[in-house]
Amino acid sequence: MSAHQAELVLDARNGVGESPVWDGARGCLWWVDIPGKLLWCWNATTGAARSWPTPEQTGCIALAAGSDALPHGQWIAAMESGVARLTPQGDGSVAQAWIARVSHPQAGMRFNDGRCDRQGRFRAGTMVADMSLAAPSGSLYALDGQDALRGLDTGFITPNGLAFSPDGKTMYLSDSHPQVQTVWAFDYDTHTGTPHNRRIFIDFKPLPGRPDGAAVDTEGGYWICGNDAGLVHRFTPDGRLDRSLPVPVKKPAMCAFGGAGLDTLFVTSIRPGGDLADQPLAGGVFALRPGLRGLDEPRCVV
Repeated sequence: MSAHQAELVLDARNGVGESPVWDGARGCLWWVDIPGKLLWCWNATTGAARSWPTPEQTGCIALAAGSDALPHGQWIAAMESGVARLTPQGDGSVAQAWIARVSHPQAGMRFNDGRCDRQGRFRAGTMVADMSLAAPSGSLYALDGQDALRGLDTGFITPNGLAFSPDGKTMYLSDSHPQVQTVWAFDYDTHTGTPHNRRIFIDFKPLPGRPDGAAVDTEGGYWICGNDAGLVHRFTPDGRLDRSLPVPVKKPAMCAFGGAGLDTLFVTSIRPGGDLADQPLAGGVFALRPGLRGLDEPRCVV
């Protein structure tokens, strides 16, 4: 595997494969299939994969702190109607406990992209599921306590690309809707967990693909999937396009660093309807060796 050759990890055929998270304690990659209502796990040692059904569509997950003793860990999951703890069971079922419910401003909404900040505080955005409506009803929420969501920003159509700089002092967030296609940078107060000073980091309109899910490497490079273009882009901390790596599908959805040395970039993808003769592996999970290392994903302290 080289930086310019993507390797198929799993022909998962996910409708929308999202939120890959590397679980170093188990040597596994976890992710979700949003419309399939599934939580997936792939073991890097054995190559075995399995999935668990989720009670609602799940937009993003984070591994809960203190759950290493559980065989499959415990996951903080932002779904349709709120955020819950999901504990995968050995029999293939999932134990669920709600943490906080969300009051959406209109019908047909769900959570989308999200993750923990460097301090382990969970942040996730909401969107109207029907993107054709182009409704700017999405918000970015913070889960700082055991039972309440705090609004951080609003006015998004499809919030995506959430990531944090290595020192945690810069937060990145995109809106991947075709009408917006922008990535913003925010100054991030690591004490209060609050973003401010929002500014344009990348105008994606002249670039190939729409900005989707993202990751950050140890040098502060921002990696983001170019949905519709079959590319994963890296931007330097000053917003300069550094490189673009191809994957054999049109709609890469989100990337995450993993593997024993955190030097593998895993990429989930979307399997759209229609003729897939030119991209039979759509919905699969892929791996790249970009020549850079990522950061451990913080455990969620909620």
